[in-house]
Amino acid sequence: MSAHTPDHAPDLDPDLRHLRLERPSEGVVLLTLDNPGMRNAMSEEMTSSWVEAIDALAADPTVRTVVVTGEGSAFCSGGDTSWIASEPDASVDHLRSRMLPFYRAWLSIRRLEVPTIAAVNGHAIGAGLCLALACDIRYAADGAKLGLPFNKLGMHAGMAGTWLLPDVVGPAHARDLLLTGRVVEADEALRLGLVSRVLDREGFLEEVLETAAGIAATAPIAARLTKIALADGGHADFESALQWEALAQPMTLATADLQEGIAAARDKRAPRFRGE
Repeated sequence: MSAHTPDHAPDLDPDLRHLRLERPSEGVVLLTLDNPGMRNAMSEEMTSSWVEAIDALAADPTVRTVVVTGEGSAFCSGGDTSWIASEPDASVDHLRSRMLPFYRAWLSIRRLEVPTIAAVNGHAIGAGLCLALACDIRYAADGAKLGLPFNKLGMHAGMAGTWLLPDVVGPAHARDLLLTGRVVEADEALRLGLVSRVLDREGFLEEVLETAAGIAATAPIAARLTKIALADGGHADFESALQWEALAQPMTLATADLQEGIAAARDKRAPRFRGE
């Protein structure tokens, strides 16, 4: 059975519009941006559905890994430009009151305590790339294109792009990509550190979901604490790292999962972690 074949009926919510929520394997949730006619631009309906889905996942203790991808040829083309340019006479304060909730809605994936993966199946542009940057890991399909061409459209970057991009690729590459607005191919994105792997388009999602299933099979308490340790560039300094680990590692040593992991290694079998 492939990783993309659910062993039970998908957990679909009929109220979600322009977004699909599926559970392809134990502990793994797949969120698919589903507005291919607009290259998965972030419509108002999709944004509302996204908030609802993230709220539900944050409250679900069975979720261990979340994968985000796009339907069709694009991952996400970013914000709906017709919405962005719909109020040419609006005040700065009014526009700010629209943009901040939009940013916070999509960046809410950062509050999930479980590992998140962006499966960049195609173009990830502007706010669409910011969404991928907000995930813990990014994998790209061969042929995908990624970029933040905000300046070329006459606007400053948004959705935390000026924070997220330097955090992922470093300040020098971030300056290059933001100031030129150039869009890069998947292979260059890999060299820049913008993505961690480039995979063949054929079977791309299945391979990402297999990786997600592997992450979901690790000890969930350890995975969550590791995600916290690495957040926002990691610890402030070496001593902070040591102090954190001197608390976090004993927390995991006191779990039943630690005993299960050691027993499984001794018995040469796959561990069955329960998050306890």
